[in-house]
Amino acid sequence: MCQDAEHRAAKTLPFKTIPVEEAVGTTLAHDMTQIIPGKFKGPAFKKGHKIESSDVCRLMRMGKNHLYVLDLEEGQVHEDDAVYELASALAGPGVIFSGSPSEGKLELRAAYPGLFKVNVEGLTQFNMTQDVVCASIHNNTAVENGQSLAATRAIPLVIQQEELDRATAIARENYPVFSVQMFNPLKIRLIITGNEVYKGLIKDRFREIVEKKAAALGASLEESVILPDDRDRIASQVKTFLEKDTDLIITTGGMSVDPDDVTRAGIEDAGFDEVHYSAAVLPGAMFLLGYRGDKAVMGLPACGLYHRITVFDLIFPRIMAGEHPGKKDLATLCHGGLCLNCPTCRFPACSFGKAG
Repeated sequence: MCQDAEHRAAKTLPFKTIPVEEAVGTTLAHDMTQIIPGKFKGPAFKKGHKIESSDVCRLMRMGKNHLYVLDLEEGQVHEDDAVYELASALAGPGVIFSGSPSEGKLELRAAYPGLFKVNVEGLTQFNMTQDVVCASIHNNTAVENGQSLAATRAIPLVIQQEELDRATAIARENYPVFSVQMFNPLKIRLIITGNEVYKGLIKDRFREIVEKKAAALGASLEESVILPDDRDRIASQVKTFLEKDTDLIITTGGMSVDPDDVTRAGIEDAGFDEVHYSAAVLPGAMFLLGYRGDKAVMGLPACGLYHRITVFDLIFPRIMAGEHPGKKDLATLCHGGLCLNCPTCRFPACSFGKAG
């Protein structure tokens, strides 16, 4: 920043200006950022640092001709104090923040594994407020303990209390803007269908896939059976599992419209309060989701064998978090529901399923 610009900044904020050569012994009122292209960007000196004679040359190399000492007036709040108020207003159940702000920014993190929920409209309203900002990861993302969820900050070094109060009021009116719904330790039972698997012509691979994904979120696969493409036997097995201590029944295969794919019909014959067939997701269009009371059923199409990530990975965490996705939820996945089949899968660090 040139000298004239520095003086103009000093006039708009409650600063006292000190030439850097005379700053020894003073205490910094804010972080001082240093950028070394391709190597480093961060605070070279932190707020509260007491300037020593050995610091003067480095400050000059950073282009700092003057240092500023804050002289706050009534109704003005330093960015580090403001950001704690912002984070407190934004954080709901399962969201924590701690530590010192870095360059005025404070991160919000998950207090435990679960499903990250964002009040998108509330967050948008918050960001319409002058002089504050908050950015987050996507809604309905499965998160781990301690994972970074969002970051917020006041834009200026000093924010007016009026603006700060307006931002926190919006966050509280939309509470919770951020929350983490804890995963329930669901008990899962699996029905693998297909004549070729039942007869031993090919080896089943679905059990391993389902078991691994269930365990990753804290669920347990209690039991699995392999059945032929027989509508009555599938219906009977679903009924048997419903009578047991089961939270979620998963079926694999037999979900297409081909005449010999009868898994969907077998599920419907077993009797559910609601059944939704098809999702606006590729891969995973021929997906089934249904409910009987507090028990759920998910019918997985064969694409789950060939694609690492499908519609199952978008809906399963929501079931684990105790949600009850319906037809509209499956339709809303259309925006972002196309997997790009990247050579190296980066999910969930990609666009797949992020608008739902």
